[in-house]
Amino acid sequence: MEAPSARNAGNAVHLAVLDDEVEITRLLANYLGGKGFRVSQLHSGPTLFDLLAADPPALVLLDLGLPGEDGFSIARRLREHWRCGLIIVSGQHDAVDKVAGLEVGADDYVTKPFELRELLARVKAVLRRISPDATPNGAAGGAARQALLFAGWSLDAAAHRLTDPDGREVPLTAGEFQLLHVLARHAGRVLSRDFLLEHTHGREPGPFERTIDVQIGRLRRKIEADAGEPRIIKSVRGAGYLFVPPVSNG
Repeated sequence: MEAPSARNAGNAVHLAVLDDEVEITRLLANYLGGKGFRVSQLHSGPTLFDLLAADPPALVLLDLGLPGEDGFSIARRLREHWRCGLIIVSGQHDAVDKVAGLEVGADDYVTKPFELRELLARVKAVLRRISPDATPNGAAGGAARQALLFAGWSLDAAAHRLTDPDGREVPLTAGEFQLLHVLARHAGRVLSRDFLLEHTHGREPGPFERTIDVQIGRLRRKIEADAGEPRIIKSVRGAGYLFVPPVSNG
């Protein structure tokens, strides 16, 4: 593990770049460091988990093709035990790999080669979904302060917290939280996949875009009594998704 850039000190947002190619970690550390982030360069799974225990990053940029433990396994472990943003940065372009990455909890998936400016925009977008203050120089907008209440559940945007009817916190990825927030704010309206993708990821769908469907499936497994017969988030054939219960502000 290489030390973070000396340019990124103080209260800078901490990012971790995990890739077995030193040239890539160095490129990203220099570029993102120049944009105000503190960046740790990592080249194997064990170094990431050592870092998570000692100095947890706000977001991890994870390559899939790593020596030893593969990126999908690392992503699963990351999601089971830590809360942070996760962007998979991979040379694997297959739509199946992208869906698999989203199913293990990645907030975004970027293919190599990538534009540095686009990657920066993706990083900032995920950080905004995690915390309104988690970008350099306060670049992100403020989050709504009130919680959204529905069917006994509480969705607190400011604290990035979902609480079930028994008062227990239910962990969500940044993408799942943002998607649920958009659905709840538009309760009673049928929202298309394109609308949801634009309002959660800030981009239009590609030819194999299944991001929304994958995240809806993950949300249903967490908030529905029976994910196979959803009562909170219903599918509307040929149109999109409908958030059914009424929502109030708490």
